[in-house]
Amino acid sequence: MNTKNSRAWIILALLLFVLFLGSWQLIAMSLKNLPGPIPVAKTAYEFLSDPFYDNGPNDKGIGTLTLYSVSRLTAGFVAGSIVAIGFGVILGLNQVLFKAVNPFIQVLRAISPIAWMPLLLYSVQNSNWTALLVVFMASVWPTLANTAFGVSNIKKDYLNVANILQMNPVSKVFRVILPAAGPTIVAGLKISMGSAWVAIVPAEALLGSLGLGYFVWNEWNNLSLTSVIFAILVIGVVGVFIDVLFNRLARKLAYAD
Repeated sequence: MNTKNSRAWIILALLLFVLFLGSWQLIAMSLKNLPGPIPVAKTAYEFLSDPFYDNGPNDKGIGTLTLYSVSRLTAGFVAGSIVAIGFGVILGLNQVLFKAVNPFIQVLRAISPIAWMPLLLYSVQNSNWTALLVVFMASVWPTLANTAFGVSNIKKDYLNVANILQMNPVSKVFRVILPAAGPTIVAGLKISMGSAWVAIVPAEALLGSLGLGYFVWNEWNNLSLTSVIFAILVIGVVGVFIDVLFNRLARKLAYAD
């Protein structure tokens, strides 16, 4: 049964893919100016045949541009996650403080990271740092809220045992609190990762920072729709790849009660 089910979903996925390509081709034929799958495939082959070329500061291969975006994502996400988990633990351990700060967290997490970009750019006056800070802002709030919620709902028995064993505060955090709140924290990290990847692309496009967002905007200015569609597909594939890696990491870090 398992083998049949695995074959069934693969066959269904292939059929849906063929249906997608067929629908895309029909729409392209009706709109005329929209590139179909074949022109986009040719463009993809051209870019992927030499993904790391370097013809100057503003003319780099798709592989290099992807690395720029992923590096910004990683730096901003790691910094935001460290800050969010640290403050989340503090808020989660103090119910009065958590209730007082929570309304502000909910308001701030509802603001799009892109909305902060003009203020950030005015403050730091550097496009690369602004892009990093946009990712930072996208990464902080989901993880902060989830960490505070997870820590505040830890079973009191765990904390009581830690107190009986006279564990110091650092050991208590790393050996009791973080493992016990692990599933909730990991869920917040996953949401933050998705938000950060969604935010970095428009940030690069608007700021002119080298990356996939810059590539999309530059190709649009050149009226190269095949390149724009190719870039959209690359963004989607990279996003899926990051999600798969993060899911594997989440399974390793998840705490089983």
